[in-house]
Order: sequence, then structure tokens, then C-alpha cells
Amino acid sequence: MKINLLDLFSGIGGFAEGLSQAGFDIQDHHFSEIDKHAIAIYMQNFKEANYAGSVTDIRASDLPRINAITFGSPCQDFSLAGKRAGLEGQRSGLIGEAIRLIRELRPDFFIWENVKGVYSSNAGADYWAVKQAFANLDGYRLESQLLNTAWLLPQNRERIYLVGRIREGSGRSVFPIRQEFIGSNEGSVKAANARCLTAGGNSGGMHSSMSLVRATTIHGKEIARWSENKDGIRRLTEIECERLQGFAENWTELGNYDGDIKKVSATQRYKCLGNAVTVPVVKVVGESLLEVIR
Repeated sequence: MKINLLDLFSGIGGFAEGLSQAGFDIQDHHFSEIDKHAIAIYMQNFKEANYAGSVTDIRASDLPRINAITFGSPCQDFSLAGKRAGLEGQRSGLIGEAIRLIRELRPDFFIWENVKGVYSSNAGADYWAVKQAFANLDGYRLESQLLNTAWLLPQNRERIYLVGRIREGSGRSVFPIRQEFIGSNEGSVKAANARCLTAGGNSGGMHSSMSLVRATTIHGKEIARWSENKDGIRRLTEIECERLQGFAENWTELGNYDGDIKKVSATQRYKCLGNAVTVPVVKVVGESLLEVIR
């Protein structure tokens, strides 16, 4: 199925890659991101994609007909590990910009991904506020499910996926997607399973941090001096993190910085991968969506 895609808060392209693997043929490809390293990695892997700037600056009049919008809006304020500012948080409040663009562009479908913590942020009020905002768009059928990367890859990463689609078609549902239908990951129940890959930070700014096999997260300032402890637990390599997120090996190795192709630092590779959506999970959602809207 051919689509014109607007990929918001696009990171390093997990949504675009997952939908492509699911069978969507991206014709006119636009993306929005503000992290320069994520932008560079995206441009290196999607050479035909058009950079649309910050989400706050995008207007419908600047774009062609868009029939698919994807977004994993900034989730730090919703995170179970964060300060839980919810919708009042500066970063999580950017979801309003995505909703504005859905209202202006009226895509055939949109997909939103966010952390499990949205369910409990402000005692659940934030999640229902977001769902109500989606419902107010009018004309969209909404479905959602909590999915875990562990169903497909050895990483425990629970994320909410919400799909909105124009109320037409077969009447079938995208969700639920059941683990037994997509194959069981035998490693997901073993001790060698990695905890959720994250991009950590503090008030001074973002620092890279990737979770370890059978260990807690090691933050950026510790990565340079830490290699292996007496139990044989070590930091994951950049390629291992790419594998745990379902990206091709060395997906994050090079970036296109305004035409200058350069290597991306390990710190930035870890950060970008920790912020990414998991490609095979998007693929499964995309396959189910494709069956419904064909």
C-alpha cells in the first residue's frame, strides 16, 4: 500500500522502517525531529526523506497530501522513572502539536507510541485526557494495546500503541495482537533478557545510558570507565543495542550532517537507540493495520 508519511518526533526512523517492513510503500516521506544526531542518522538511512523542521513550525500548507502520521511523542514526563509532570510537562505537552497536525492534515491513519507510565501519570488522568483529545478529532476509530518488545526480541520494553483510522473499511480490528500469533521469544523469560533500553539524563541535559544484560542501567558518565564486573556482566555494545531494537547492524554508525557523512559517537548512538521505537513491534502493528484497511 502506498502512503505519504509524516513521521513526527521521528528519532532514528523506527516507525518508517517498521512500516516499510510491514508492506507499506512510502512515496512522499517527511519527518520532524530536533536532535541533530537523530536527524543525521535518519537522513543517512532514508536518503529520500524530507526534513520538515520542528513540529511546532510545521503547517499543513507546507506539505502535500499526507495519509499517514506516526509519532512517539516525548515521554520523559510520563515515564515511570521521571518526575511525572504529565501533560503539564514541557516535553509531553508537545503531543498537542501532533494532534493539531492530525486535525489539519486528516490522514487516513495515525499511530501513537508511548511509555506504559502514561496509564498511571496523574492517577490516570493524563491518559484519558490524551484519548479524549484523539476522540475529539472526529471521524477516527481508536484502538490501543500495551505491547512488549519481549514478544519478539530479548528486551523487556512495554509500550502503548494507539491507532486511529478513518471509520471505513472491513470493520475488523487492529488490536488485540496476541503474543502467540507473532511467535514466542524464548529468551524473553530467561535471566539473560535485557531490561528496557533507555536514554537517561539529569537537569544538566541528556546523557546516554543503556541497560545491561541482567543488570541495572549504567548512565553516560559511568560508561567510559565501566567494562565488566566479577559476575561477567558487561555493557551492551552499540550493535547489540541496535539488534535489541530491531535495527540493522550499524544503523546508527554514520550520520548525514548537512551533507557531511560522519561517524556518530557511541554516546549519541546509545541515546538515540534508547529513545527509539522497536522496529519489529511497529512491523507487527503495521501488518495488522494493513490487513484491516486494504
